[in-house]
Amino acid sequence: MGGREGEELVIANCGLGIADFGLRIADWHGRVMTRGEFTARTKRLAIGIIDLVEHLPKGRTADVVGNQLLRCGTSVAANYRSACRARSRREFIAKMGIVEEEADESQFWIDVLIERRMVDETVADGLRREAGQIVALTVTSIRTARGTPRSNPQSAIRNPQCS
Repeated sequence: MGGREGEELVIANCGLGIADFGLRIADWHGRVMTRGEFTARTKRLAIGIIDLVEHLPKGRTADVVGNQLLRCGTSVAANYRSACRARSRREFIAKMGIVEEEADESQFWIDVLIERRMVDETVADGLRREAGQIVALTVTSIRTARGTPRSNPQSAIRNPQCS
């Protein structure tokens, strides 16, 4: 993937009757990402994390960290599906907040596994980047649903000090 900064991406509104949630992510070359595509993307992340955890070395640390990663990584897809069934904009935003938190936590646990050399960095790096992109997409979708501008045009990650 690749692209120019500031290109438009629109993610489907999950059937809430809300205007499409505009996302500015360079990797999508300005095309529309549908609800189905984002659902599939979060599901692929979950499956990738399951595969990663199943190949962790045996031991107490790997079991604990792997369990944490497994729970949050699979939760991303489940909570996005739940957000798509939200009954209101407010409920959608709340559920997307959970998606954001779980994807960010997944990225953290993958970083821990890499730093502890429990997984090959080249194997886990794709999952780490995908979790980061899902965080960025989710944050921007939440902002758009709220109708608030980006606090920092250089970053999709919220910074309360900049708002």
